Parts: sequence; structure tokens; C-alpha cells
Amino acid sequence: MLLAVLVFVAVSSWSRQPAVARPSVQPIAFPHVVHVQTYKIDCQYCHSDARRSEYAGLPSVERCMGCHKITGAQLPEVRKLAEYWAKKEPIPWVRVNKLPEFTYFPHKAHVRANVKCQACHGEVEKMTTFAAAPGPRLANDLLNLAGFRPAPPPLTMGWCIDCHREQNAREQKKAPLDCVACHH
Repeated sequence: MLLAVLVFVAVSSWSRQPAVARPSVQPIAFPHVVHVQTYKIDCQYCHSDARRSEYAGLPSVERCMGCHKITGAQLPEVRKLAEYWAKKEPIPWVRVNKLPEFTYFPHKAHVRANVKCQACHGEVEKMTTFAAAPGPRLANDLLNLAGFRPAPPPLTMGWCIDCHREQNAREQKKAPLDCVACHH
């Protein structure tokens, strides 16, 4: 019986779609470190949909060119941006974060609760490339079955639940622990 459970967990762990993809080549190398740390641009200036949507969204070419018409025009990556602007085309970014279809992550609720972007996305202000590894899911599941309680990998359901429980223990605002808060 235990062997059957372990095999089931192993197979289901391999078939899970990671919430965060491995680094991918983007059409424009976007240095978060320069925009966030050097110029102190708030995440929501570029990702303005985070205030009102499930998705944080990406800035339009127009938003980027608002600054880059007057600064950085000599930089190779800004030249690529200007080419999209001239052709009136959106930048075909490669998606990095992808949750399973049955999962809902309300960015707006987290923004309203003053959760820092770094709490989920890591130290974006130090990143030159935005991406992360999905984490050791199979090993984590097997350790849980054996009675150990390892920390869940980032951006997994267990990781989110742990964060909600920690918030609920510290603050008056209660982060939901109900399944339907995140699952359709």
C-alpha cells in the first residue's frame, strides 16, 4: 500500500506544471536591477494591472517609450524597443510565470494588503533576468509522506498556505485559507 502511494505521488509530482518557468530568452533583455534599484521605479508603474486584476500585466511599448524617447536611446536593447515602437507592434515577451488553469491568483488582493512584490517574486531589484527554478517537488512530497515537514518550494500551494497562516498569526487582516479563494 505504501509503495502504491509513493508511486502515485512520484508520478503526480512529475506531471505537475511548475508555476515558474526556467530562464528563457526574451526578445529584449530587460534589467529589473537598473529600473528598480538604480532609477527607483515602483513595480506597479510598469505592472499597473496588478492593482485591479488577477494578472500583473506587462507594460505597453508606449509606456516604455515614455522614458526611452529621452533616455538610453544609444543602448542596444532600447534600440530593439524603438523598433517595436516604429512598427507599432507589441513586444512578444515569453511568459515566465504560469499557474495551472484551475488556480486563481488575485494580484490586486495582495497589492491592497500591502504585500511586497518581493514576497513572492524574490529580490527583483537585484535581478538582471526574471526567472526562477520550480523547486524540488518530488523530494518535497516524499519527505512529507515520510512525516517530515520541509519548506514547500516557492510559488506552490503549500508555500502560499504557509504565508497565509503566518500572516494570520501576526495581523488582524485574515488571509483566506478556503480552497475556493484560489481554486475555481
